Parts: sequence; structure tokens; C-alpha cells
Amino acid sequence: MSIFSGLMANLTKDRIIARPSFHRWLIAPVSVAIHLCIGSVYAWSIFNPPLIKQFGVVASAADDWNFSSVVWIFSTAIVFLGLAAAIAGKWLEEVGPRATGFLAATLWGGGFLVGSVGISTHQLWLVYLGYGAIGGCGLGLAYITPVSTLIRWFPDRRGMATGIAIMGFGGGAMIGAPLKTYLLSLYYQAPEYLGKVADINLITEGGRRFAEVAGTKVEVVIASVADMAKVPVPGPEGVYVVGTGDTGAAGAFITLGVVYFIVMTIAAFCFRVPAKDWKPEGWVPHRAEELEKELITQSNVHIDEALKTPQFYHLWIVLCFNVTAGIGVIGVAKTMITDIFGANLPTIVDARFAATYVLMISVFNMCGRFVWSSLSDYIGRKNTYHIFFVLGMLLYLSIPYVATQASVNPGITWLIMFYAVTMLIFTMYGGGFATIPAYLADIFGTLHVGGIHGRLLTAWSTAGILGPFAITYLRQYSVDSALNSLAQKVDPIAFQEKFGSSMSNLQELIDAKTVSIAKLMEIAPAGTIDPTPSLYNSTMYAMAALLLIAFISNLTLRKVESKHHVQNTHPELEVESVR
Repeated sequence: MSIFSGLMANLTKDRIIARPSFHRWLIAPVSVAIHLCIGSVYAWSIFNPPLIKQFGVVASAADDWNFSSVVWIFSTAIVFLGLAAAIAGKWLEEVGPRATGFLAATLWGGGFLVGSVGISTHQLWLVYLGYGAIGGCGLGLAYITPVSTLIRWFPDRRGMATGIAIMGFGGGAMIGAPLKTYLLSLYYQAPEYLGKVADINLITEGGRRFAEVAGTKVEVVIASVADMAKVPVPGPEGVYVVGTGDTGAAGAFITLGVVYFIVMTIAAFCFRVPAKDWKPEGWVPHRAEELEKELITQSNVHIDEALKTPQFYHLWIVLCFNVTAGIGVIGVAKTMITDIFGANLPTIVDARFAATYVLMISVFNMCGRFVWSSLSDYIGRKNTYHIFFVLGMLLYLSIPYVATQASVNPGITWLIMFYAVTMLIFTMYGGGFATIPAYLADIFGTLHVGGIHGRLLTAWSTAGILGPFAITYLRQYSVDSALNSLAQKVDPIAFQEKFGSSMSNLQELIDAKTVSIAKLMEIAPAGTIDPTPSLYNSTMYAMAALLLIAFISNLTLRKVESKHHVQNTHPELEVESVR
């Protein structure tokens, strides 16, 4: 304990005050480095396919985790991000960015290692504990630390400053997606291949498929050409033995945990804080009329007092619903583009294309964070969010139309439109994150902006539940409806021959993952429209409705009343507020 205490003492705020010769721009690359590491959370969808095929490897086996189970790992990490930021925000103001940065590195890297144990032992709760809870706490600390620091170093360009740091978070998947894809292929091991379906004697029991090998019955999965196109190392279609391969997910988790810990620790030790009364050379604060017009205050609001103002809750709604609309899509991005276009454009939308799509989400997310937040320095934070919500509603409402047209009249045009619409959405999603700290500094001042920002991030935690819940619940409802509708159109004899069981056992076969929409489409009557592209339509309508509520909340936002200012609530902090 004494060693730990000694280490923490050397990390505290009073030990890292910058010298007069220190250049403030040195903080920018350090902040970006940390956010690049934690921003890989946005590439979580890369892990969804392997995690739902840990036993089957090339296709989901009966005992594999369901998609609706693993997608909540991402949500859990976001929930703990917000909770950790809210709880530790005030502590950050006390101890400084180096201490919180180092602790964040330990939690984020350690979370991956605990998660790897859960994957190896097939204990889902350990993945939730490691990546979700422990790693999520690391995310929260690492997220607010650079933002709070940069706002103090750049009082003259708040939007740009927060955009710099949070740009790294949005760009984390740009590095994380190809890195994760590479590691999955590096550690991937194909399961034992038995041969083509026609050459194997298959048996169906309890909805599961079995094959006889040397007089022994073994559980198997049947992989189609489409299934094999989605694995890191493609192989022949046919019958594979369950439990004989490795998706590579556990090995990828271990490698990422070690790498992220090292990079974030080095970055944390580079943090400095400005000395008392420091300000940028030549900086002249806004004139009074400009402050009034842009809702900018020269006073400060204490972190505890901020929770008593209606402005905090207006901004909470603004952030929560903006994030909810985007986070559900990001969490299933790879799955969604495959569902909508994979069957109709299989030669284009394959595993590599889907991985590249996730990468481009990161690129546009990252660019949006810098561009929109910098633009907000000129057009104002409120107007920036107005653009997000009005344009966002139109874009979300256009996705169901594009998906429907892609199903009825497949073509590259609809893929391009979908790509363009979603990428613009992701720029505004990232821009919302990057602009909110500057918005908070405008409304509440800079004294406790880090802590207030941390508490506002509980909106992100809430969105981390609402977004994935909406998209998984509504998607699953659509899937169930599509399966039952398709089954009614399929010839019972063809169904029996395809799945080795009668139509009366449909639900049992669905639960065992033997029957899917794709497999039913293989025996559906000619001219049957694949319902897969429309699985997300209801979700998009719901997201547009949330943006409307956020627009109203932003529209009605006003300046904080003077009774909430530090000099009227905490006079003892007035001297510190001048700093």
C-alpha cells in the first residue's frame, strides 16, 4: 500500500504544474494518443461475429452465445464509462490528469485481460466484468482526463480543443478495426472439416445437427459459401466439427490489453497542468454582447450547483438522445450493412468490405469531431446542435427507404446512398460528443467543467442501454416475424429435406440456430423477397423520434441564472475561479 501511495503522490496535480516555457500544444498529441486507445471501443462490432461462433467458429453452434447477448458487452462498457466519469470527475479536479490517466490505463488494459479469460473459458459474465465493467471504468477516466486538461490549456478555442482530444476517440476504431481484424486472423484456427453436406450422413436431434465419424456421433455446423466468406481465413463450404477451432478472439484480447496499457501509461506521464493565472499570450475574452448571444458566461458554476440548474438537464437530454440515435447503429454496424446488402451484393459486401465499413465509420466519426466542434467556435454550440437534429432526422428516415429499395431492386446505387447517409450521421454523432464539453464550459464556466462533464456523461451511459436495446429488441422482433412469415411460404417437404425435421419443430430449430432467414431463403419459392434488409426499419423511425425530442430541448436552452454562480453559492471558491 505504501508503494502505491508513493506512486500516486508523484502523480498528483501539484507535482505536474507546467513551467513557463512549456508549450501548450504538447498536450494535444498526448490527449489524442489516449483517446485513440480507448476509442477502439467503437470497433466493438468486429468482435460480434467471432463471439457468437466460439464453438462453431465458421457458423454459430447451439451452445454459442446469441448476438443479443454479446452486443450488450459494448453497452455495459458505455454504461460504466458514464458512471466512472460521473463519480471520478470531481476527483480528477483534485488529483490532476496524470493520476487519473495512469489508473485509466490499468483498468482499460486489465479489462481486456479479464475478458480474454472469459472468452477462453466461455464464461460470458467474465467478459462483461472485464471488458464491460473494469474496462468501462477505464474508458470513463481516460475520456474526461484529456478533455478537462485541454479546455484549461485552450480557453480561447474551446471547441477546437475538445475536438482535438475527442477526435482521437472517434478515430480509435480507425486503428482498432484493422488491428482487431488482423489479430483475429493471426490467432484464427479453422475447425475440423468433414466434407460437403451431400457426402456426410447428418442427423438432427433436439434441433442440433450431428454427423457420424468412425462410428461416433459428433456435433457439427453446416457452413455455406456466405458463411465461409465471413471468416478471417476462407475455406470450403460444408460440414465442420463443433469445438475444434479457434476464432482468435481470446488471443486478440490479450494482445490489445498489453498494448493499450503501455501506450496509455506513457501518455499519462506526459500530462502537465497550467500554472495559476496562466492564459494564452495575446488572448482577449469575448465582448459582453458576444457572450450574451452565444450563451457564454464569464462566471463559474460549482459542480454540485450545476445539478440544480435546468440547463444541466437540457444538455443531458441533448447528449443522451443524440448518442442513443448513433450508438445503437455503431454497435451493430458490421452486422447491419451485411444484413442489408450481403445477400444481394455478396461479391461486394463481404467480410473485408464490412471491416472497411467499420474503419470508415471511425474516419468520419473522427473528422466530424474536429470539424463540427471547430465550426461551433464560429456559429455557436446551440446552432451546431440544431443542425445535428434537423439533418439527422431526415437522414435516419431515409435509411428504411434505401433498405427497402435495396431488397426490391438490388443495385450498387443503394449501397452508395446507404454509405453516404450513415457516414454523415456518424460525423454528427462524433461532433455532438466533441462539442458538448465546450457547450458546458460556455454555460457553466471552466472551474469545474471536467467534473460537470463527467456527470453529464451519465447521459452516455443511459444511451448505451437505450440504443442497443432499441436496435436489438426491434431487430429481433423483425427477425421472428420474418422467420415465421417465410416458413409459411416454404414447401413442408423441402423443409424436411433441408433441416431433417418437420415444420412443427420450427421454434426448436430456430433456437438451436439450425434455421435462419438465409437458410429459409434457399428453399423459398422463386420471387420471394428477402426480408433481411428491412430488419432495421422500425429502429430508424424510433431514432428519428428521439432526435426530435433533443431538438426541442436544445431549442429551449437559456443562460444560467446568476444565483447559481460561484460568488453567490461558494464565495470561498471565488479566488480559484479567477484562475
